[in-house]
Amino acid sequence: MLYKIVRFFFFLFSPETAHKMAFFGFRLLQNIPFVLEMVYRYNHRYDKAITVFGLEFPNRVGVAAGLDKDAEAFDALGAMGFGHIEIGTVTPKGQPGNPKPRLFRLKKDNALINRMGFNNNGVAVAVKRLKKRKTPIIICGNIGKNKVTPNEKAVDDYVSNFEALYDYVDYFTVNVSSPNTPNLRELQDKEPLMNLLATLQEINNAKPQRKPILLKIAPDLSFEQIDDIIDIVTQLKIDGLVASNTTIERSGLKTDASIVEALGNGGLSGKPLKNRSTEIIRYISEKTNGQLPIIGVGGVFSPTDALEKINAGASLVQVFTGFIYEGPQLIRTINKAFSQL
Repeated sequence: MLYKIVRFFFFLFSPETAHKMAFFGFRLLQNIPFVLEMVYRYNHRYDKAITVFGLEFPNRVGVAAGLDKDAEAFDALGAMGFGHIEIGTVTPKGQPGNPKPRLFRLKKDNALINRMGFNNNGVAVAVKRLKKRKTPIIICGNIGKNKVTPNEKAVDDYVSNFEALYDYVDYFTVNVSSPNTPNLRELQDKEPLMNLLATLQEINNAKPQRKPILLKIAPDLSFEQIDDIIDIVTQLKIDGLVASNTTIERSGLKTDASIVEALGNGGLSGKPLKNRSTEIIRYISEKTNGQLPIIGVGGVFSPTDALEKINAGASLVQVFTGFIYEGPQLIRTINKAFSQL
């Protein structure tokens, strides 16, 4: 009930303004150590640890990329009950992203449409903040390329991000599936994807201690394309997949079609993505006999939604749009449900 009042207030503002207001509060929280510790203990009382791709996560629920793009509030988010935070997507150089407005609520659908375009302050700013980590939260670095970098030189951007973040994150997610950077999804094609992942894996394997690398895929891929991706990640021993990113699909929405069309391009997230995301998770799990770790993302608004992803074959789940619509108590209720399994 309390969060419904808070949400009503925040929804009076544009989504980006509301985001900035919320993050102002998050930053205040993590700068009061005693309060941060109390909030952390309260929200992590239902933790049930799980080991995935060699890392011990305090629980199964994490923050999807896009919420904490610039590593501003990972300690506060961790204190709210999340077991891991995926920062980013970060790029080598800061960039403003696409013109505003670029983030829209579809309240009838419990969904968002965004065409942010990898807006972030650059990897160096993220590193500076990560050096001040206060909580034992697991951090993932979600890495991408700058908009001005042509695809034939994209590998250089991913390598630059990987090297800069290596000492400050626990694992990586390679993002080639956002629909909001021109031509980015072409990097999911077999040849460029093989080249990109092979280069990162070679660098990773040469480190004194390698770190897990995951690949985030689009929900709009065909099963044949997913088969190609499974072949590549299996061959290169990539540690897992994140399924899935936002979708360009608009079918089945409750919001009037003319309103949706007027909002324009962008990736759709939230409840409308739930079934497709789960379908992809189940397909990958069955094709790999459950041997490839999967992080399930898309439409998690309740413990039932989260459990559905786990039963389909995911090891971990991530939340973004559900967190905005349902509030911090969602994470605690999911973790409580998992602790009773």
